[in-house]
Amino acid sequence: MSMRTELGESPDVVEDLLASGRERVDRIAREVRRRGIRLVVIAARGTSDHAAVYAQYVLGARNGLVVAPATPSLSSIYGSPPRLDEALVLGISQSGRSPDVVAVLEDGRRQGGLTAAITNDPSSELAAAADTVLELGAGPERAVAATKTYLAEIAVVAMLSAALSNVDFSEAAPSASDGDGGGASDGAADLERVPDAMRAALGTEPRVAELARERTAIEACVVLARGFQYATAREWALKLKELTGVLADPYSGADFQHGPITIVDAGFPVLAVATRGPALAGMASLLGTLRQRGARTLVLSDDAELRRLGDGVELPSLPEWLSPLAAIVPAQLFAYHLALARGLDPDAPPNLQKVTLTR
Repeated sequence: MSMRTELGESPDVVEDLLASGRERVDRIAREVRRRGIRLVVIAARGTSDHAAVYAQYVLGARNGLVVAPATPSLSSIYGSPPRLDEALVLGISQSGRSPDVVAVLEDGRRQGGLTAAITNDPSSELAAAADTVLELGAGPERAVAATKTYLAEIAVVAMLSAALSNVDFSEAAPSASDGDGGGASDGAADLERVPDAMRAALGTEPRVAELARERTAIEACVVLARGFQYATAREWALKLKELTGVLADPYSGADFQHGPITIVDAGFPVLAVATRGPALAGMASLLGTLRQRGARTLVLSDDAELRRLGDGVELPSLPEWLSPLAAIVPAQLFAYHLALARGLDPDAPPNLQKVTLTR
């Protein structure tokens, strides 16, 4: 099946990106430094919007940048774009064809901002609107639900963070510690560990498939995370909605406690992802509370204690800022196997197209 095949290609796609994409990422980093840019505005939709959420955390925590999501309708519908002349304007789109995302980059370039397109199609409208194109090089993605292109997108964002930490990152610097959200290292050595960590995450498939089959009857759930993994929670929830029809609602663990926690009672399905770092303790406390309420929890984590707060799936160890590249793999596998267990075709979700042209 296409989705499972493409998910299996993800480690090789990221490995190739690390080898081939550094020169252009490095060029953008140099220009950001030259212009003294402190603001990044990102236009994206759907799965790519979750890559933008990852960028908010990694470029903020590691590089001290203010990162804001664009409001594409201001450009595409209202014709009143904000000032982008002093920003790095990123457009993230697998296809590069969404008119509203393209419009944001066109406005940014017209105003004199630095524009870059992260896309799998270097001949797309988005690429044409950008000063620089960061091609994903993921090859054709035929499955409607994006897997390998999402991983490629967040890999490019991680590479940009490493480049901004040390503009010339052709020589690997000492790695940051596993629990480090930022750190002084540029992160190049740690990036090289990612493809093998993704391969290890693919090895969780038998356990993930078993847990998915045990949850065939669920109709609604929440997906929880904090910090760098918040993007993972959002993408996991989207995959569940796309592939299985489960009403999966993603939350920051902090936001969840401001009201939505009231829906959890005995047997309520909770999916969570948390990895070692500053956000771990808060997630452990929350999951402990939910367990006391009788929630049925599934936990993706590289921490053994946290995994014991539910049905645990072990994640490979990476520095926190890179851990979403491994964590999303079993999450995607879970959605895939839950679709199969529910008698659905994960390669042909109903009422969904590969490219959605929003304006």
